[in-house]
Amino acid sequence: MDEDRIYRASGNWTMQVHKFLRFLREQGFDQAPEPLGFDTQGREIVSFVRGNTYDYPLSQYAKSKAALISAALLLRKFHDASQKFLTENKSSDQGWMFTSRSPQEVICHNDFAPYNICFDEEQAIGIIDFDTACPGPRAWDIAYAIYRFAPFMDPKNIDGFGTLAEQIARASLFCQTYGLPETDRITLAELMIERLQVLISFMIHSAQQGNEKYIQCMQNNHHLLYSSDINYIKIHKDLIDEGLTKNIGYK
Repeated sequence: MDEDRIYRASGNWTMQVHKFLRFLREQGFDQAPEPLGFDTQGREIVSFVRGNTYDYPLSQYAKSKAALISAALLLRKFHDASQKFLTENKSSDQGWMFTSRSPQEVICHNDFAPYNICFDEEQAIGIIDFDTACPGPRAWDIAYAIYRFAPFMDPKNIDGFGTLAEQIARASLFCQTYGLPETDRITLAELMIERLQVLISFMIHSAQQGNEKYIQCMQNNHHLLYSSDINYIKIHKDLIDEGLTKNIGYK
């Protein structure tokens, strides 16, 4: 990294991601990195997106109601800006890291979480790390976002916080702010479960392929944490389904 550029390892999907990032710029969405080509080592070069990202355990800024609301608004703005890419590019469902999901409503970020969102204190002002982006339904991205922001984590998971009622209220507020119809929220608990199962499978496969990052994740038992979160969501699925279809206030 230099003052205004980031150098990152590229993959077979990077050309498609850069094409998409250029498209976002053309749509007036400047809250994502600008693709700047590749260096002599084959690394991608993208512009630096200002702001702070938050990893777990989350700071008070990242836990705030303002952060949740601004993140939901940013995700909606990103999804809306991405829509035309699907209709204007015949190969929009090809060339990504992951297989596209149906219905193809938008380009999903697929890892919309505090560690990939740039904040100015409590305000979400940018999104980074688009490696996992691909076409899919809005609800697929929203499901993972509320898993991270509610957060729907087993009480044994030290990254979690809040009671179940508070988590449901935070998730409901995220959906309200995004503008997701109540009829589309009934699938979110099931989608959270499926999304975490996909994550575990990807983590195991990547570790088996020798990816050091995911080998470390396996050694740190991250897959077991996600499995316990899946069980937590399954146990409370009916309450989550009911809560997400109501506009519950969050203080």
